[in-house]
Amino acid sequence: MPAVRGLYEVSREKMRTRHFAYRTEKAYLYWIRRYVKFHNRKHPREMGPREVDAFLTHLAVNEHVSASTQNQALQALLFLYRQVLEIDLPWLENVTRARRPKRLPVVLTVAEVRSVLAQLDGAAWLFANLLYGSGLRLTEALRLRVKDVVIERGELIVRDAKGGKDRVTVLPTSIVDPLRAHLAKLHIRFEQQRRLGEPGVSLPIALARKFPNSSRQWGWQYLFPAHSLCQDVYTGQPVRHHLHEKAMQRAVQLAVQKAGITPPASCHTFRHCFATHMLEAGYDIRTVQELLGHADVRATMIYTHVLGKGAMGVKSPLDRV
Repeated sequence: MPAVRGLYEVSREKMRTRHFAYRTEKAYLYWIRRYVKFHNRKHPREMGPREVDAFLTHLAVNEHVSASTQNQALQALLFLYRQVLEIDLPWLENVTRARRPKRLPVVLTVAEVRSVLAQLDGAAWLFANLLYGSGLRLTEALRLRVKDVVIERGELIVRDAKGGKDRVTVLPTSIVDPLRAHLAKLHIRFEQQRRLGEPGVSLPIALARKFPNSSRQWGWQYLFPAHSLCQDVYTGQPVRHHLHEKAMQRAVQLAVQKAGITPPASCHTFRHCFATHMLEAGYDIRTVQELLGHADVRATMIYTHVLGKGAMGVKSPLDRV
């Protein structure tokens, strides 16, 4: 048991050395614990391909997890053996990976998007408009800071997005005035917090070490800050984080229900709508790829299958009869 507990600590240290996202750290540790527990607390050094395969098979057959969940568990075990235990086992390459089913994204019409947005107000309204108007992922919008909003150039700078890359996307002109008003309110609240000597915002761990005062500077404040303080997961000190994902997810789900929208729309649906409506407007697929931050244009091409021009953009022969 002590050796297994030490394994978890070493795994966490290795992930933080590689600057893994906190969500990835939590997910990998969860699967490593599940793997060890599944095999009656046996140390991973004493296990091999048979145990890994048995665990992944159990997830698929008995727990009916999705393909993406099973693959995440496999990635956690790959990290465990390669980076933590430093065991290069070629058999891990031969473990069968579950194939993710190819699903077409849910895309709303422009009228449906407008009706959903009409059900929102305040910060939730501005947040949803950024998801749709800039093609942001949920976490990308939540992590936006004041310095990332460049109103003069009509740009949003998305920092440390999927794959650890930065990108620039469009800032909709139609929400510039509401955005300025939102920033003005944030600045008043920011000044009050500074006068009261409240803690600053959470920062990337390397930056927090090098420039600790950045957390109390205006540019580093979150565009959608939480109302209360929380404990920083790395330092244990009280900080102000951004709003919780579930707060915005609930607001959007309620707005979808009020608007009477039939498709199962969510926050991520706005990103699908952004891409599809951009292509429908005639923008080049490479431009849309850059705005979305896709590494491969094939990821963007899926939206060509859901354009509002019929399947594959063709006309049925029956319509010519």
